[in-house]
Amino acid sequence: MNGIKNKKVRAKFDTYPLWARKRLLAVRELVFEVAREDNDIGEIEEALKWGEPGYWAKGGSTIRMDWKELNPDQYAVYFHCQTRLVETFREVYGSIFEYSGNRAIVFKKNEKISASELKQCIALSLKYHKVKHLPLLSM
Repeated sequence: MNGIKNKKVRAKFDTYPLWARKRLLAVRELVFEVAREDNDIGEIEEALKWGEPGYWAKGGSTIRMDWKELNPDQYAVYFHCQTRLVETFREVYGSIFEYSGNRAIVFKKNEKISASELKQCIALSLKYHKVKHLPLLSM
């Protein structure tokens, strides 16, 4: 957790059970990895959004992630619910992921993440306003 500069974000990660913290930190690393690999994304901002670790880039849509006591054996990556992002992920990736409505991809405690597919979802969100005109993302 040395790479987390925002003290509030670091404190939030400290509240998670160890297993959830490890998995959410792995997803966090995917966010930064995607940004490093894609020149269209730019710098990632990190802060608490709605009490959850949030990540965004200029021209993109915020990604949040969290573990909740209500569903203690799962964690989720949240996308802006007024976009077609999750609907697009469902269309493209089908049953590779479990979804929660039009707002999240949900992972179970012992589930192996499909990292390459999740990275593509992250990339679409981080550059959403630059790509929202594309067929599957447009209304």
